[in-house]
Amino acid sequence: MQIEVRGALLELVEGDITKQDTEAIVNAANPSLLGGGGVDGAIHRAGGPAILAECRKLGGCDSGDAKLTTGGRLKARYVIHTVGPVYWREGAERAAALLASAYRRSLEIASENNVRTVAFPSISTGAYGYPMEEAAPVALRTVADYLAAQEAPGVELVRFVLYGRQAYQVYAHALARLRSDDSAG
Repeated sequence: MQIEVRGALLELVEGDITKQDTEAIVNAANPSLLGGGGVDGAIHRAGGPAILAECRKLGGCDSGDAKLTTGGRLKARYVIHTVGPVYWREGAERAAALLASAYRRSLEIASENNVRTVAFPSISTGAYGYPMEEAAPVALRTVADYLAAQEAPGVELVRFVLYGRQAYQVYAHALARLRSDDSAG
């Protein structure tokens, strides 16, 4: 499923983010940037030690921010590491602001490095406990707004790579609602 936003594509796929052929993939990292479970662990394992070596030099990352490293052995040239909010620790309103910031900062880092294609996971919806039904609209709206406001040339493709059918369906429903809201407004 995809939509066009000012000449850029925002698309949803079900799959494995470590296998994406985009120029950059986004890692839902922890603040240390030194690897962990879930998406973070999978990216570090697939990308190899070069990613961890660069992460060690970055001094961690705050929630809502993002940093860039090599993609190591991944198809993607870069990994953009971002730290989403821990939902129960932040509360719904602050979590939404930090989540939007994580997506926006990742796209800013991509633009600063002339990255045209980016793949995102569903940030903070695993171990960090953000309910996917709440996270998906925040993620999609933030990305769509960024694409609509960017100067050309910019990011041309943002792909949400969703792990499992249920995650895909949640995001597809949110994207359909976003499209409906935009056409009504």
